Amino acid sequence: MVKSSRHRGGPVTLLSVGHACVDVYQGSVAALVPFLVSERAYPYAAAAGVVLAASLLSSVVQPLFGVLTDRRSVPWLLPVSTLAAGVGIALCGLTGQYALTLAVVALSGVGVAAYHPEAARVARIAGRGDDRAMSWFSLGGNLGFAAAPLLVSGVVGTGGLAASPLLVLPAVAGALLCAAALRSTGRRQPPGADASRSPAGRDDRASFARLSAAIACRSVVFVGLGTFISLHAGQQVGGATAVATTALFLFYAGGAVGTVLGGRLAGRFGRLRVVRWSYALTAPAVAGAVLVPGPLLLLFAAVTAVGLSVPFSLHITLGQDYLPRHPGTASGVTLGLAVSVGGVAGPLVGALADATSLRVALVPLIALPALGWLFLRTLREPDRHLDRPSS
Repeated sequence: MVKSSRHRGGPVTLLSVGHACVDVYQGSVAALVPFLVSERAYPYAAAAGVVLAASLLSSVVQPLFGVLTDRRSVPWLLPVSTLAAGVGIALCGLTGQYALTLAVVALSGVGVAAYHPEAARVARIAGRGDDRAMSWFSLGGNLGFAAAPLLVSGVVGTGGLAASPLLVLPAVAGALLCAAALRSTGRRQPPGADASRSPAGRDDRASFARLSAAIACRSVVFVGLGTFISLHAGQQVGGATAVATTALFLFYAGGAVGTVLGGRLAGRFGRLRVVRWSYALTAPAVAGAVLVPGPLLLLFAAVTAVGLSVPFSLHITLGQDYLPRHPGTASGVTLGLAVSVGGVAGPLVGALADATSLRVALVPLIALPALGWLFLRTLREPDRHLDRPSS
């Protein structure tokens, strides 16, 4: 435990804060939706299309970046991808045309995609494969999500979409933190250095596929609610912008709490048991967030986020242990699915909301955590593996 604490106090902490600076831009896309609806009169489906633009291309390229990190160390991706993620969002408010808005948001999505597989690999090495270390790394991403609505509301809510260039500042800070983390872990290796690693164990592709299917169910719920919870809360609770911002903040903050709990609970009860229970208990919380009117909706939204986020870091380590020979690919798929499938489903939710109502469109999300539990039900705990570079 002392060793784990030391890692958290050094490179893992730097990586966690850098992760927050990157995932601000994933959270910013959803946080921008109410402003795009109000300033540009986007319908629900068009607003969800902006979220899709950030996630669809990301979903395609993130596993490819994972394959790349399995073949060689690419630490330079961390600061470069962080800056790309920030620049895309910074330009979002300056592009009056819908197509250009989609393009710059897609640029941000590619930056986010390029960052995560290499960052997860470096975090796994820095934390010696410890679930709590990975949960601290993942916590940074959740805190970035949670900070996004406050940041966007403060900047865009005050200066309008034209003030969006100010949103690049976290990316600059994140790039500097990534460089410091890489120096601290000593991961600046010469080309071909990773070829000396000898991965242990065999890939269990069938178990990884079932884990990925469960993650896809979780993704649709998390991204669907993350995209529309602010608008849904505004309709059901009232209070317009203040309630919308509060709902999104509580949703992402609940995610941060869940991520920390995941690592701690896994150490006591085991990863798969914790993941299964989190899926099972999330379904009624989603029902409350969708169906319960009034301020209590905000509480259910926060509880839903906790339940959805408890397994987040555990998905990463489970995936890496199911594919011990391809940990970068595992990270790319698990982290990519965490947002991509939900982003693809988002416009469908938006189109249904345009045709009926937002509440009706969110009702199908209630069943998905239970479906995810079914995919996880027969999985077995994999062996723990950690690639270590040869001396």
